[in-house]
Amino acid sequence: MTQNVLLTGFEPFDKDPLNPSWEVARALDGWQPATPASAGGACTVRAVQLPCVFGDAIARLEQAVAQWQPTLVICLGLAGGRTEITPERVAINVDDARIPDNAGRQPVDTAVHAGGPAAYFSTLPIKAMVRDMRAQGVPAAVSNTAGTSVCNHIFYALMHHLATRAGGASGAISGAAPGTAAGGAAGSGAVRGGFIHVPTLPELAALHPGMPSMALATQVRGLQVAIETALAVQADVREVGGALH
Repeated sequence: MTQNVLLTGFEPFDKDPLNPSWEVARALDGWQPATPASAGGACTVRAVQLPCVFGDAIARLEQAVAQWQPTLVICLGLAGGRTEITPERVAINVDDARIPDNAGRQPVDTAVHAGGPAAYFSTLPIKAMVRDMRAQGVPAAVSNTAGTSVCNHIFYALMHHLATRAGGASGAISGAAPGTAAGGAAGSGAVRGGFIHVPTLPELAALHPGMPSMALATQVRGLQVAIETALAVQADVREVGGALH
C-alpha cells in the first residue's frame, strides 16, 4: 500500500514573482523516496500550495492532511538571507507580522491557537536531517527560530493539528527536551511533522542585490535527503546544533 508524504510550499509573497518553497515542493510532487522496511510500503510525495495568508493557510493545510492522510508532513517556507536549508526546531504560539500578508492581514501579538501550548517542538529528526544533507554536499543547519509570521503560523498550526488528532505525535513543550517522547521522537504509527526554511533562488536574488541564494537543483536534492532521513530515523541523533544567539 502506498503511503503519502505531504510537502507544502507557499504562493509568491511581497511582490516576488515566485516562491522558492513552492518551486521545491512542486519539483518533488509524485517523487517516491527510498523507504525502510519499517515504513510498511512505498511512499509518494504530494505537493500542495498554501496561500500566504494567516488563517487561510491553516484551512488549506488541514484540507490537505484530510485528503492525503499522510504519514509525514513537511511544510516549507522561504527564509531570504539564509545560506543553508534550515529545519526548524520549535514553533511558538504567537503571530506578530512585520508586514501584511497577501490578504492585507497583519496580526500583532495574537495567538495562533488561543489556549494552545506556548510552543511545539518539531517531531522530525532535524539533526539527523542536517547531518545527512551535509554528507551529500548540501549546506544545512538547525534553526532555532521560525519567525513570527506566516511560516511560524503554519508550523505551529501543523503541530497543533497533529497533536490533537488521533495518531498524532505531540511535540508539545512541557519540560521535556527535544528527541524525547514529548519533544521529537514520534511513537510507532504516529504522524510526524515539522517545518523547513529554504534559501532564495538565484533568479530572485538577482532582484535583491547582495542576497545569498541556492540553486533549485541543490534545494531539491537537500529535501530528498531530508525526507528519506525523516522516514528512516525515529529517534534523532544527539549532537551539537545550538546557537549562542
